[in-house]
Parts: sequence; structure tokens; C-alpha cells
Amino acid sequence: MKTINNILIIISFLCLLAFTSCNDVLDQAPDGKTSLDEVFADHFKTGAYLNTCYAKLPLYGKSWSWLSRGPVSTCDDAWDNDEIIYPYGVSARMMNGVASADQYPMTSHEFDFKDNHKYERHFAAIYDCSVFIQRIGGANVKTEAERNRWKAEAHLLRAYYYSELLRWFGTGVPIIREPYSLEDDYTKIEKPSFIEVVRFIIEDCDVALNTAELPWRITTGTEKARATKALAEAIKSRMMLYAASPLYNDGADLWEEAYQVNKTALQNLRTNGYQLYNKVHFPDIFSNDQDNPENETHVPTKASSLMYEYFTQNYDYSANPIDTETIYSSWTESHWNSEDYEFHFGCIGAQTGGKSGSVPTQELVDAYETTNGKTVLDLKKPYLDEKHLDPNYNKDNTLYDPKNPYKNRDPRFYSSIYFNGSKRTCKWEFSETPECKDNFDYSPNGNGPVYRTRIISTWLGEPITGIDTESRTKTRTGYYCRKYTHPNSGWGQGVVGPVEKLFRLAEIILNCAETAAESGHLDEAYALVNEVRARVSMPALPADVKGNKEQLILRIRHERRVELALEPHRFFDVRRWQKPDGDLKDTDKWLTAMEITRVDNPDGSFSHFSYKRRSIRPQERLCYTNKYLKAPIPKSEASKMYNLTGVNWQNPGW
Repeated sequence: MKTINNILIIISFLCLLAFTSCNDVLDQAPDGKTSLDEVFADHFKTGAYLNTCYAKLPLYGKSWSWLSRGPVSTCDDAWDNDEIIYPYGVSARMMNGVASADQYPMTSHEFDFKDNHKYERHFAAIYDCSVFIQRIGGANVKTEAERNRWKAEAHLLRAYYYSELLRWFGTGVPIIREPYSLEDDYTKIEKPSFIEVVRFIIEDCDVALNTAELPWRITTGTEKARATKALAEAIKSRMMLYAASPLYNDGADLWEEAYQVNKTALQNLRTNGYQLYNKVHFPDIFSNDQDNPENETHVPTKASSLMYEYFTQNYDYSANPIDTETIYSSWTESHWNSEDYEFHFGCIGAQTGGKSGSVPTQELVDAYETTNGKTVLDLKKPYLDEKHLDPNYNKDNTLYDPKNPYKNRDPRFYSSIYFNGSKRTCKWEFSETPECKDNFDYSPNGNGPVYRTRIISTWLGEPITGIDTESRTKTRTGYYCRKYTHPNSGWGQGVVGPVEKLFRLAEIILNCAETAAESGHLDEAYALVNEVRARVSMPALPADVKGNKEQLILRIRHERRVELALEPHRFFDVRRWQKPDGDLKDTDKWLTAMEITRVDNPDGSFSHFSYKRRSIRPQERLCYTNKYLKAPIPKSEASKMYNLTGVNWQNPGW
């Protein structure tokens, strides 16, 4: 019996049998009109079928309903400002525990946004890939080179879709090697383990890697977002890391295997030209001393300018790209994209009537070290209370000052987050009022709806950008996201937001570092994590950490949080690090904001700011319990699989 299945397609198939002939159903192409024989008899139609295999790739970024950034706003990295205004949105439902196997907000929201309905979308895509792989050998294709490349791409796309299913659902995803036939006995379908599906993913990736016609990099815009060998290595790296992690390893020690896969993947990526982004290419834009406040004198460093530039640029598909770090990007940001999109719907430009989007939490801000390489909090126990209102400061860090908390921080803090005292030069659409105090412009253009510089003040009571408990235009946390906001975007100055960098070399380096540390290769793990730190001029980890496996793993996990902040990683990391009986109460139950009060002298002049942590909302978030470690398989699909096989395919708690 072939170990094949596509839950959605099988059920659809069984229903369709009542209305049409069996052969018609099995032989139809995705459009439901042209037969598969007709499709694969034509070169261009064959290529078009491959395009259907690409059509359901995840976008991430702001492709989630209400621009919530999905996983970013439902972990402890950020808060979705629409939580009050739109209680039926993804983030609000997760926070309020309004989730079930029928309606799990992150994967099956009723609004048909690009990254929802993941189970159905990805299995449909896997079925299309399997059909293509089965048929491409006999297809009428102009050249053997195209045939080979197209087949490799289909294998790799299938691997990608499976990796996404595992990432979200954890297990319970049947393996499809070939499209189903009427002769298959669906009652004998077996439920594979996580590592069994990962090895199938690796098998598909290896087909791609062993295909000479598949390139390592796309060098022309006409082939934007096509799969490459680099993507194959990146998928292998990520999925073996996940397979070895406590939530998924079924008690087996898979760290050495994961390390070997990651070591090879990283070496092959380096050999084929992938390296960390290490040069500011547009200093006039990204090294503007008004917009890069590193310290009280607002002097930028190369490191903060570097990372700010990297995350606001799309990959340039050329033979000599300036970006050799990005391995694979989303093909588009989302259907919400517009020229003023980033400024009006994801940043401090929200006062024009949009929303400030996903605003960073105090927990994320706490994660950024000081420039001496010391953590702000004790990593073993960051907070002394459940609500994170009592920080457990690192006693060895004498550089951090709670009364001046944004000074002397990791450069990635300044490139990623707008905080109280940040400055931004762009065209603002409003005039300052006396209530704005010292936020007036610093340019010769004057006050008003003009191109000028203003201080991004988040203190309580500041009327434009100050912290607010109910507004979607102002910050709920005391911070705004800077990481993806191009410096040139402003009122009437549209700059399309960048697409999501789905895989990049820094992630692969940190994947390799984690697997190396967990498998006992401490010297190599130490060197790898320091490579990522050195790129942003952060000191190497203390030498004594290298010989302490527990401490080294703790620091590598911490480095992932900082380097990959506000990207779709933290949501999955805090889950895979848990054991199957664990939960997320330490990270996701309570999140905090920084309430800043402006204190004036008797004459009304500024004296100082006072800082107080507070819960973002009075209620705990309810998406921290054990069942939220894995997304539920849609109830209808799990029920049908149980009826077919007698096996419970559903995840615990759902």
C-alpha cells in the first residue's frame, strides 16, 4: 500500500464521486476544466501547472488578517494594537482563548487571508506537487534541462509545504509520495512521527540538491521567488533543528544528526556565495544621524545602520546582488500592500488614520544587551513575578541604568525599535501643538505638514505618539516597530514595504550553533554565535561560557531572540523548546509595557522621565496553556481520518 494521502483532497474526492465520473475527477487539472493529459502534453501548460505548485507559498509579514503579523503578534515579541478594536481578529482571539479545532485563529481564520487555512492550502499544494512529479517524466517539455529543473522545483516545493505543516501542526501529517488512486486502501494509512516526515522532507530536498539544472541563486527578476538549492539547504537546516527539539523528538536524542545536517548546509551555503550582510550601501539614507539615535548625541554606528538598511530592502535579483544573506524571500508582502502601506499601517505614521500595527513589548526590549555584551536581565530567571513587573536584573551589568534604559544598547535595538527619544525625518501630515512639548521639528522647513524631523515621544499624555491603552494609532507598549519601516516613507511619500525574508543565513548560522551546542560541539557553537554578534559589533560571549553547555545553550537561544526579533521565529522557538507536557506561562501569559512619565521643572521646562512597567492589559493572555504548543488539525479533517483509520490524528487538548 502506498503511504499516500491528502486529507482535504480525499474528502473532496469522495464527495465529488456522487456528481461525476471517477476518471473525470482523477484526471482534472487544478482549473477543473482541462484534463491532466492535455496539460502535460503541452510545454506551456506544464509550466503553468508548476505555477500552481508555487501559488500557495506562505507570505508571512503582514499578510495576516488586520495586518497583525501573525506569529510576531501572538508571541512575546509584540502586541497587536487592534486587539481591542477588532476582538474577532487573529491576535485578539488568540489572546482571549477563542480558539477551537473548528476555528483556530492562526491557521483557519474565516477571513480568507493569504496565510490562513494552512492545512487545506498546503495539502492541496502538496497534492499538486505530487501530480507534477509523477507526470513530468512523460510531459512534452522543450528541453531536458527544463524538465529536470521543473521536477527539482516541485520536489523542493513539496518539502517546503511539509515543513510548514510540521511547523504549525507538529505531527499527524500523512506522507504523499504519489497522488492517490482509486485502488488505494485509505483505511491502512499510517500516522508518521515528526522525524519520519522530516526525513521525507530531506529526501525531497536532496533530489533538488542533486539536480544540476537547479541554481543556487536566482539572478534575474523574471525568475523572482523560484526555488533554489540554497532553499533546500535552509529547509533541511530548520527542520532537523525542529526534529531534535524537545517538543518533537519523542524522547530520542537527535542532536548529533541535526548538527551534521546543519554543518553541511551551512558549509554548502558559504561555498556558494552566501554571507552575512556586512556593508552599508546607501549611507546617505541609512546613516542619517537624525534618524539613528544610538546615544544621547544621536550618533549612529555602522551596525545599526547596516541592519536597518538590510530589513528595509528587497532582494535584488542580479548576478552580483548587494544582499548575499537572504536565501529566500516571500514573492510579495500581501494584498494590503500600497505605496504608503508601511508608514500608515505598521509604524508611527498611524496618526494619519491607520494603525501602528505590531508594537514591540517590554520583554523584547529587555532582551537587548548593553554594548559591553552583558544581558540586562538574568537569563535563567528574567522576572521575579508572574506578571513580569519585577525584573530580575543581571547584577554583573553595571552599564545598564533603569533610569536611562535606552542608552548603550545592542545596535540591533536601535535598528529595530522606535523608543521614547527616537527621531524620524519624513513628511509629517500634522502640526505640532503646545501639548507635544519638545517634539518640535529640527529642520529649516518649519512646523506643520512638511518634511521635518520630530522626536518620537511615547510618554504618557503625549498627544500624537504617546502610549495609550485603547488607541490603535498610538503605541500600547511604549514602543513602535522600526525594523521594516523605510526611512523615506512618510505622508504622501509612499515606499512599498519590504517582503518577508523567509530564510536568511543568520538563521542557518544560529541553527547550526544550537545543534552544535546541544550535541556537545561547544567550541564550534561558541564561534558561530560570536560570528553573528561580531557582524553588529557586539563583543564575543565570555570565554567561560564556551565550556559550560547549559550557559552556552541559554546564550544561543537568547541570541536567536535578538537577531531574529520581529521575524516569524520566536512563536515557534518558545514552543519547540518545551517538552510535550509543558506550557508557555513564563513567556506568553503576561506581557508588559513601559509607562513613561514626563517630569517638568516648576517653570515648565523638562526635568527628567520616570519609568514604570505595567501590564499591557489587566487580563492574562489565554494562549499559553499546553494545547497551544501545537495548532489543532481542523476538526472535520481529524474526524474523517479517525473514521478512515481508527487512529486519533488530533493534537493534544483539541
